[in-house]
Amino acid sequence: MRSAVHAAALELMETHSWEELSVPLVAEASRVHQATIYRRWGSMSALLNDVVNEWSATTASLPDTGSLREDLHIYAAAVATSLRAGNVPLILRAVVMDIHPGERRQASPAFAERERQLQTMLDQAEERGEPVPTLAELLELVVAPFYFYALFTEPLTETDAARLVDRLLDLVANRGSAASAPTT
Repeated sequence: MRSAVHAAALELMETHSWEELSVPLVAEASRVHQATIYRRWGSMSALLNDVVNEWSATTASLPDTGSLREDLHIYAAAVATSLRAGNVPLILRAVVMDIHPGERRQASPAFAERERQLQTMLDQAEERGEPVPTLAELLELVVAPFYFYALFTEPLTETDAARLVDRLLDLVANRGSAASAPTT
């Protein structure tokens, strides 16, 4: 039932504007009764957040190659590829459309889980003796640009992904070498 509702919502997002999307429309397209959808999700916004959470949980798994640079290259390329998929930017735009000024927002469970996974990747690299960025640096300098571009312009490519990773790791390496340079 969940996959049928998700599939219907995604399909409708490709042919309808955000304002036209509704639980009755999804119910008709998915052949799942409206009451069932309302009982499970409560609103169109909650349904779309669930679609985003499912997408996040099932895309761009985190590799463990033994090299932070290689792990981040693989991860970033997978994110770039998934964000270039036809309806993913539509999902993101729909979720952004549901943000209301002054309303406190909680991090989605999928985002919290992804943060945990990324922190584990960074911790493993640090244990191997590699210089590592903070999680905040990784999110701000590599991850955030993907979503910015996917929402407001053309999604980044795998080449762009590699460039972002290399820039982050070069900054981290330079920070380390500047800290160990002798002072005069």
